[in-house]
Amino acid sequence: MTNTLFTARPIEAATLKQLRDTDDAGRACVPYTDTEGGEMLRCCLRTSAAGERIALVSYAPLRRWAAETGAQPGAYDEQGPVFIHAEECEGPGDGDGYPFARPGALRALRRYDAEGRIAGGRLLEIPEAATEAFEEALREAFAKPGVVLVHVRAVEYGCFQFEVRRG
Repeated sequence: MTNTLFTARPIEAATLKQLRDTDDAGRACVPYTDTEGGEMLRCCLRTSAAGERIALVSYAPLRRWAAETGAQPGAYDEQGPVFIHAEECEGPGDGDGYPFARPGALRALRRYDAEGRIAGGRLLEIPEAATEAFEEALREAFAKPGVVLVHVRAVEYGCFQFEVRRG
């Protein structure tokens, strides 16, 4: 995504390749054709279109980040369902704003420190001026000393939406 102060990060290409084989819960990927469209794809940060081949896989974003950084999140490590394209895709486009920013939707912005421990959070009801609201909430999150990572999650199901890193 572009034209934003912060970068919404999709799931990394190497991780997607692994998830398309075996997900973070150890289950084989089972692709299917999305007949209706509208699923939030974490590989390209857009919603699916009817007829696309997608998969619902288990993903552990904090575990993956901790493996890169050497953090020890302990009990804060969690995994959950995310939709991805069944085959390699082009990744995020050049859209404006933040992904999945439907006015009225509720998002939790969960802050993490360098060890992968939760360092607070914030509830955001997305207004019409979604980009500005996300940027205010993310500025607030990274203003807290020690915050290095923010996960944006849907409140209704707790689903991971996207990640934002410091710097």
